[in-house]
Amino acid sequence: MTLRGETAKLGDRAAPGDEILLDKEPVRIAAPASVARVLLYHKPVGELVTRSDPEGRPTVFSRLPPGRWIAVGRLDINTSGLLVFTDSGALANALMHPRYGIEREYAVRVHGALSAADLEKLRRGIHLDDGRAAFERITLAVETGEAAGANRWYRVVLSEGRKREVRRLFEALGRQVSRLVRVRYGPLELPRDLPPGHWRELSARVVQGLLPPWAS
Repeated sequence: MTLRGETAKLGDRAAPGDEILLDKEPVRIAAPASVARVLLYHKPVGELVTRSDPEGRPTVFSRLPPGRWIAVGRLDINTSGLLVFTDSGALANALMHPRYGIEREYAVRVHGALSAADLEKLRRGIHLDDGRAAFERITLAVETGEAAGANRWYRVVLSEGRKREVRRLFEALGRQVSRLVRVRYGPLELPRDLPPGHWRELSARVVQGLLPPWAS
């Protein structure tokens, strides 16, 4: 075997494009698969998760760097917080597929405190127009920097992503959500120092940690 015209020795390394001959026949080395790119984006209220809007409203994609980005899930126009983008269709599907039960965590501000009975209903499940829904967990959150008044903040966790599910669960109890922020998607948390309207790219090492077991 020869490598770049020289007899190959134990320990030699070849890169894609190097000339390798085995018994005078060329051997091809495939280029290694590129690691998926992943962005964390802090979506502000008022932006749409769409590539273009006929009414000319701002969209999250207009803020992102060049690339073929896929949104992992959606947030409605009045919801802020963490949006995950990737250029890998396989990774996006793995992060969104119901079979993997990826958790979504939200901070929710509602008018008035929930009773123990209300909390139990939200944990046990409520029948909505598209089926039964429930929070995996719901806890009263102690938020600083904002007067509580008649409002209360809760942390809720879901393992699915139905349309407006968090809002509809509270509305089923007659409670109106005045603010909704997604703070976590699976193992990815909204960075506290990431301002609304800004994005941050994950390192290749962190992205590789996301792949198993979902993409395997």
